[in-house]
Amino acid sequence: MPLADKRDWLLGWRRHKETMAENPRIESVQPSAAIPGGEVTIRGSGFTQRNGSRPTVTFGSSPGSLLLSSDNYLIARVPEGAAGGIVKVATTHAESQPHRMALGVQIADNLHPVANPAVDMEGNIYVTFSGQRGQKVPVPLYKITPNYLVKPYVTELTNPTGLAIGKDGVLYVSCRNDGTIFRITPDGRAQRWVEGMGIATGLAFDRHGDLFVGDRSGTIFKISPDRQILVFATLEPSVAAYHLAFSAIGDLYVAGPSTSSFDRVYKITPGGDVSAFFRGLGRPQGLAFDASGNLYVAASFGGRRGIVRITPDANAEVVVSGPSMVGLALLPSRRAIVATTSALFSLDWDIEGAALVA
Repeated sequence: MPLADKRDWLLGWRRHKETMAENPRIESVQPSAAIPGGEVTIRGSGFTQRNGSRPTVTFGSSPGSLLLSSDNYLIARVPEGAAGGIVKVATTHAESQPHRMALGVQIADNLHPVANPAVDMEGNIYVTFSGQRGQKVPVPLYKITPNYLVKPYVTELTNPTGLAIGKDGVLYVSCRNDGTIFRITPDGRAQRWVEGMGIATGLAFDRHGDLFVGDRSGTIFKISPDRQILVFATLEPSVAAYHLAFSAIGDLYVAGPSTSSFDRVYKITPGGDVSAFFRGLGRPQGLAFDASGNLYVAASFGGRRGIVRITPDANAEVVVSGPSMVGLALLPSRRAIVATTSALFSLDWDIEGAALVA
């Protein structure tokens, strides 16, 4: 090869390598699931151009807000309306390869959930407009069909709080206004089932069909199917038994938000022995288990709000990013229903929820 040709070839190859090195490349997105308003960390390379200008991050076809930018590290906020499950980073001369992530889609708004939504065997979702304590709202409980049609369901409740579906397939609701537990008929009528439960909040059924009710003072009641009531366990008076969930082996997990950034999730054995399972969450709220026995909590952890996964050996990480989350339902179909203080989101996610009550 003549010297001039060789020099031109080397110059072209060098330019090609420089261009390739500058192309943005995504290596990871953490967490790998989010709802609008959630913040994700993108790691990779080639995010900064030679002139120092910042790249553009898109979620689906919607541009996100870039909060922090360096050549190999970005923090971006998921925009409203993002859909499609793809994130990309683009500079003026190139675009990264698409990177998969799970993006939640809003399915209902103008709500006021204060705990987990409930999902029945047919795929209907139940969610509250709870209101301030003592406030009577026109429609306190809604039913959302499997195709996400939102319907008013119950009108005569005040401050519905916890929701749980029993082995009979019937929805039960706690009302923190007067400590009453209601049984909801299929046609949407509220029947008083048990009264005098203090400031009734969390609800959960065990595998035997007994209903457990959390009181804001830390007392947890056990109610048999024939409505016999026992005090099952008592937490510290400063700990509200606001959110309850049972593991597959029958242990009851309890959370209650406070102003501390080191709140605990408690574990209670079938015999009533109480222990701290995990400490270090900010305002832990709704609880749910997946099919592998991992616990999911709507909480803050490590400075980020979202859904925190805690393994059986108490290792924790944020796995869904998003603001104002108060509850969730994990479905066996690998879909999650996530509740914020005002809306519901559907999230197609590679997490298999524990089996629904049969």
